[in-house]
Amino acid sequence: MRLTGRQMAFDFLPVHQASATARAGASEPAGPAAYGTVILCWLLSAGVYIAAKWAQADMPPWALGFWRPAIAGLLLLPAVRGHYAAMGAVLRARAPMVLLVGGIGLAMSPGLIYVGLQTTTAVNAGLIMALMPIVTMILARFVLGETMGVWQAVGAATALAGMVVIVAQGDLAALAALRFNPGELWIVASALCFAAYSVLLRRANFALERLPLLLLLLGAATLTALPFYIWEMLHDERTALNTNGLLALAYVAAPGGALMYYLFNWSVDAFGAARAGIFLYLQTVFIAVLAYLLLGEKLHRYDFAGAALIVIGVLLVTLLKPRAPAPATIVASGPAGDAAPSS
Repeated sequence: MRLTGRQMAFDFLPVHQASATARAGASEPAGPAAYGTVILCWLLSAGVYIAAKWAQADMPPWALGFWRPAIAGLLLLPAVRGHYAAMGAVLRARAPMVLLVGGIGLAMSPGLIYVGLQTTTAVNAGLIMALMPIVTMILARFVLGETMGVWQAVGAATALAGMVVIVAQGDLAALAALRFNPGELWIVASALCFAAYSVLLRRANFALERLPLLLLLLGAATLTALPFYIWEMLHDERTALNTNGLLALAYVAAPGGALMYYLFNWSVDAFGAARAGIFLYLQTVFIAVLAYLLLGEKLHRYDFAGAALIVIGVLLVTLLKPRAPAPATIVASGPAGDAAPSS
């Protein structure tokens, strides 16, 4: 199967194993339970941003970055007990690649979100992370040779302009002087890390079913986050977790971690990878609503302007198809070509 730029923009979210029930173009109608599952998945994912922001005074970012994949992996471990041999074979053959891919995507990307949330709002973080599919599409164009039509390029540029408006907080003088909120720059770096993860995962083609692969990547993320967590314990006074920090950790590791990953994998079976990925944008809406209700955050004019540009860019990318790829286009990587939610 060849992937167009439109498909690549959305087909990066689950750790995806091609099968009769989970394929990029699943066409069977999904029932109410499937829609409820995917909506709950992105609601739980949005809650991670809220929990991290709510507990920022009590929970340092790399404590979340380390314990979330560690606990989520332990909770999911019984679900893959029939795959231990296959997982061991992948580790013996390709441990460095597993560490690289999992470290970039499930440690560095979420960790940078938690760092960014120390100095920016959950709303801005959610708006910027809505760019993930487009950034992934751009990177895939240059690394994997995926097709990108003219309108896809225009849409990507428009959405990126929206991101710049949000990061500059609508201040042209700040843009000209390159004065940005460091928190939003960390979120941009997170989106770039996740785009790199998505492309590397597609290129690596681990040929392992998605849930066992997710467990390996969570293990890699835990190892990658460990040095940052140790440094944090030595230098950050918030390492003695209080009640707020422990509550936030419990949420991001269990409902916002293990359960969210499991529900997303289930939704891919119901919708197919490409259709399930479209629901990513529910996360941005949920973050804005929850941040307003629970954190008292408000949308500013520059948020609306940036969000409008991002929406226009996303619509251009997703609704206007590029021309069919030429025979020389790189063929999709097959069994394990996609990724997991980033938050």
